[in-house]
Amino acid sequence: MRKEKSFLYFVLFYLKEHARNILLYGIFCIIFATIFFLYELPIEAVGYAALLCAFLGSLFFIYELFHVYKKHKLLFELRRIIDVDLDRLPEAKSTLEQDYQCLLTELSFRKKTVESSFAGARKDMVDYYTLWAHQIKTPITAMSLLLQSEDSSRNASLRQELFKIEQYADMVLQYLRMESMSSDLLLAEYDLEKIVRQAVKKYASVFIYKRIHILLEPLNETVLTDEKWLCFVIEQLLSNALKYTNEGQIRIYMDKSAEKNLVIEDTGIGICAEDLPRVFEQGFTGYNGRMHKKASGLGLYLCRQILENLSHKIRIESEVDKGTKIFLDLAVNQLEVE
Repeated sequence: MRKEKSFLYFVLFYLKEHARNILLYGIFCIIFATIFFLYELPIEAVGYAALLCAFLGSLFFIYELFHVYKKHKLLFELRRIIDVDLDRLPEAKSTLEQDYQCLLTELSFRKKTVESSFAGARKDMVDYYTLWAHQIKTPITAMSLLLQSEDSSRNASLRQELFKIEQYADMVLQYLRMESMSSDLLLAEYDLEKIVRQAVKKYASVFIYKRIHILLEPLNETVLTDEKWLCFVIEQLLSNALKYTNEGQIRIYMDKSAEKNLVIEDTGIGICAEDLPRVFEQGFTGYNGRMHKKASGLGLYLCRQILENLSHKIRIESEVDKGTKIFLDLAVNQLEVE
């Protein structure tokens, strides 16, 4: 964004902008002096006239300079409210300024029309996908009950795939709700271990099916957060850990070297060093996502957006074929308990 010019810079810019007028004035003075000289008239008269014109011109120049600088400051301040108010534009002093203001008014009108149309279309889309996400849960529940009626290895595999579908449906809902997340927050002091156990319990069947050990160490921490949103984040991180861990364990513990730092550590395939800086970008799947066809590119993006809204932080350490550590910094200093 362009910065406001200082007064000295504005004066120099204004002089440069009117250099041709100043040069033209000097040429006129030379022409008059030459004519007076050729007709052998007193050259002092030209000097007096030039000085008088220069004095009056300087007064006019100073007046015009301050007037234009005042308009410049007003226009600079108007940039903050130009989207909602064009009535405070300074009065047009020329036909060209009137044309520019008419152009701005027309552009503002068209912009509002497009924004209104886009907002309506987006609301329809959000309403549709919200309805779809809720409706899809009915057949998912029905299929789950049918699969539970017979205990077989085939049905166990189908239940795991159905569980993934349910998680993706939940992810869609959370993604749609994230724009209005601020109106859905309930900040309070919560027992961190209780939140983590909720997430672990939800994925208990996946741990059993994949024969992955879960090591949940005593957390003994309370955190100022929103229980529902933080639980969703931990669920997403556990889902990722389980997705890319074929054997070994997932360990959840507190990092003793930092205040309220929750660590989720797995023994999975790890993340390539060149992918680490981009894993939180929307839609980025990285090498693992392309090779294993499992990544949506939304999970970690959602986690970071939610944690930022909660005033928490997240970072990842990982080595290929050695596992991944995810650090959640849950210490906050600027949130008030409701």
